[in-house]
Parts: sequence; structure tokens; C-alpha cells
Amino acid sequence: MSDARLLGFVGVGRMGGPMASRLLDAGYRLVVFDTSTEATRALAGRGAQVARSAEEVASLAEIVFVSLPTPPIVQQVALGPDGLSAGTRARIVVDVSTTGPAVAGTVARGLAEKHITYVDSPVSGGIAGATKGTLAVMVACPKATYEEVEPILKNFGKTFYTGEKAGLAQTAKLANNLLAAAALVVSSEAVVMGVKAGLDPKVLIDIINAGSGRNSATQDKFPRSVLPRTFDFGFATGLSYKDVRLCVDEAESLGVPMLAVTQAKFGADSDFTSIAKVVEEWAGVEIRG
Repeated sequence: MSDARLLGFVGVGRMGGPMASRLLDAGYRLVVFDTSTEATRALAGRGAQVARSAEEVASLAEIVFVSLPTPPIVQQVALGPDGLSAGTRARIVVDVSTTGPAVAGTVARGLAEKHITYVDSPVSGGIAGATKGTLAVMVACPKATYEEVEPILKNFGKTFYTGEKAGLAQTAKLANNLLAAAALVVSSEAVVMGVKAGLDPKVLIDIINAGSGRNSATQDKFPRSVLPRTFDFGFATGLSYKDVRLCVDEAESLGVPMLAVTQAKFGADSDFTSIAKVVEEWAGVEIRG
């Protein structure tokens, strides 16, 4: 296979790993980098080349994907020493992280100085969506660049072109994540109320899902992670709180304080479905399937 089919991928953890794996499934060659050797091990076993830095990835591949947890890390990996901007070959960087519009703009401008086009492309759908290729893939970049990367992005799920300005896709992602977080908070309050009144939580969830109150939390998160008391849906409280704060900073008006309480009580590494436990403690009951 020619070098034109060689793609780079920086950050191959819980989301990036499954996405990189799908690129291998599609027949692309990969060069990957992650600070965790455990994260790169499985991909290396499938033939991916493991680089020593983000700069090395960007010196080997023309198109580089980035999946990293926080805006400061994305900015550092993109523009810092040994970062993507120091690479000698990359001409397109596709950022599938959630950074917020401000950082997306900063990174886009910094990469442009090195003649690298930035593709703002956050995704929604969680680890399951990344594994199955059913993510919602939001994209903001020049139209010509979108036409070049769209065939690759389709391996991750359904693409939505939001426009040319870096940050537009981030805004769409933050709006989605705010609604998802709000649904989880309000659903936790509603189900705890029902349990305290004497309702079986599973019956209540079934009622909600058959009626007008159904949402992503009652249809997926509660049955999978709250009712069985596993609280292991796969998305950290700290990351959910980060996404909501980014959205709040953009809107300068709206907040979801429940996530702040959850992070303070259970820590940033707790699963974000632990929101339900905060409401339980306030009410003095437990939701059990």
C-alpha cells in the first residue's frame, strides 16, 4: 500500500483506540502515538507503527487524527515542542477531541502558520459508537478539505458538515453534550422521586421510555449502568463536567451545578452516571433494578 494511504493517529485511548482500529479494518496503514504504551500495544499487534512523539507522526503521515481528553492537552500536542506543528509531512490535522470553539480557533491558526489545515471534527456516541462505527461526526473545515477527509471519517459514523469556520463543529458538539448531561441530571431526579414514593425503578424507566419523557439517559444509561448499580457507562465525570463548562463558557449564562457536585464528591475519574448517586443520597434512597 502506498504512503498516501498511511494515516497518523495521536491519542489512542478509550475513544481513539477503537477509531484507529476501524481505520486498520478499512485497510489503512497507521502510525500512532500515545503516552501510554498499553494504549498502543493492541494496535501495534495489528501492524500499526508506533512513533516516539506527535512530531514523528506528523513527519510520517500527511493526514493525522487527534483524540485527546482536554483542551490544554490538544493545544500542547498540536503546537508545543515535539508537537504536530513541528512535523515535516502533515498537511491536514483532524481533531476528533472536544476542545471548545476557542481552542479550536487557536489550534487552527497555529497550524495554519505551518501550512497545515485544521479539521474541527468532534464526535458523539461514546465508546460503543467508536467501536461500531456509529458515531455522529461533526466537521468544520474548508469544503475542499472536507471532501478529501470525508471518506475516511465515514469509517467512524455519520458525518455532518457544519461549515468552514473552525469551532462550528465544537459548538454543535457542546450543545449536544449539554443536553445529554441535562437529561441525565433530570432523569436522576425523576427516578429517585419515583423510588422514594415506592415505585419500582425498572417499571418507572419502562413507563418513561414508552412515553414522552424518554431520552438518552432513560433509554441507555439507566438500563446499562444505573439500575444494575455498576456506574460504568464509560464516560468520566471530569470529562462530562469539562464539556458542560466549555458550553457554559461559550453561552456565559447557563450551568449544570450537579456535575460540579458529582466531581467534588466522587472525583473526576468516576463515571458520569454517578450523578444518580448524588440525587439518591439527597433523597435517602437507592435506584435498584
